[in-house]
Amino acid sequence: MTSRTRRPAALLLAAVLSATLAAGCGGNAGPGAAPQPSRTSAPAPATPVPATPEQLAATAAATNAFGVDLYRALVADGGADRNLVLSPAGLATALAMLLPGARGATADELSRALHTELPAGPYAVAVGALDRGSRPAGAADGPVLRQSDTLWAQQGYAVDPGYLATLAAAFDTGVRTADFARDPAGSRKAVNALVEKDTGGRIKDLFGEGAVTSDTRLVLTDALFLQAKWRQPFEPARTSQQPFHRLDGTAAPVATMSRNAPLRYAEGSGGIAGQPWQAVELPYAGGNLAMDLVVPAQGGFEGFRHGLDAPQLDRILGALAERPVDLTLPRFTFETGGSLVGPLRALGVAAAFDAADLSGIPGPGEQQRLKVDAVVQKATVAVDEGGTVAAAGSGVGVAAVAAQAPGQSVELHVDRPFLFLIRDTVTGQPLFLGQVTDPKA
Repeated sequence: MTSRTRRPAALLLAAVLSATLAAGCGGNAGPGAAPQPSRTSAPAPATPVPATPEQLAATAAATNAFGVDLYRALVADGGADRNLVLSPAGLATALAMLLPGARGATADELSRALHTELPAGPYAVAVGALDRGSRPAGAADGPVLRQSDTLWAQQGYAVDPGYLATLAAAFDTGVRTADFARDPAGSRKAVNALVEKDTGGRIKDLFGEGAVTSDTRLVLTDALFLQAKWRQPFEPARTSQQPFHRLDGTAAPVATMSRNAPLRYAEGSGGIAGQPWQAVELPYAGGNLAMDLVVPAQGGFEGFRHGLDAPQLDRILGALAERPVDLTLPRFTFETGGSLVGPLRALGVAAAFDAADLSGIPGPGEQQRLKVDAVVQKATVAVDEGGTVAAAGSGVGVAAVAAQAPGQSVELHVDRPFLFLIRDTVTGQPLFLGQVTDPKA
């Protein structure tokens, strides 16, 4: 059966689901009792036109550029001196779920921030394909990488069937209903509970108090969980207390891992005033995932990150080549997160929060204008001798508007602030990006 014959069937199923939502599925509670959040069947995914290799490569590069932009915006928004981790892939997926419902300036600003020139539908298909492509094949020693996407809709609110079909086709998005209007607190807890479950308990309370209101009509979430062992683990016996030099010039002893092994390594200079840097890649077992460390010279971190952009990061990663490396790396564990409305505004996304045009989302009979009133992300990362555990929850709330020489060993001691990137080394899709300024914070 061709995609031309399958697509109308999916649209029909989406229309049935939209009618079910409009009828208030699960909303038969008696007077004064708010209906509990309930799950509805997602429309069967249509068979979309597959993304071409060129579209996949362009979308992976776009997500990388979006991640660098977002990192710099978060640094400028009060994150300059603290540890920071974010998930470019997670937030790009959540916004890719929103984009097919956006029109006019709202869609244009989102596309520019996401660095994509693809129409909303093909972009969503490409993002979904990259998400699926990064998942390991299931080798016994391979990483565990889970990513799930969910659309929550207000009971009784009709959602456009074409919009639902697009999300189902691109992301296999499940749809759940909740009564945001009568029980925003209970609905928020239900959304957060599902994200917590899908991240293995790592991400709690993604949407904080007040982020979900009685005006909320839809919530879009992406949950990402990674557990990966190093291809070559560090030996715990070699871990020792070593000084780590903070941004303010002070130093403190931290548990620091050590090993000498052939690794992909590069060094050079870049950013404002050409700060020297070193970079190394630590592959995970059983797949294409790896963690890249980019370590500016002592005293050069501030200037380096101000000059960092996607092309420069691409050049750094493209320069990696195998050689023996004497490596030390502090263990670190931390979580960051909160509202991303301010950073997204700094990237030029304004209409979505103000005079939004999300007219591709409401179904027949729905007259209220919609706007984005919440964009949130929480992410956590833990690195030790065995490997990495990382997770991220990303959410968008949509509300109704009232009216050196080969063979020669080099030395890299990560004893100062550094950047890290967890990515798919085949597609280039960045899963996590962050900085460590104090491993003990």
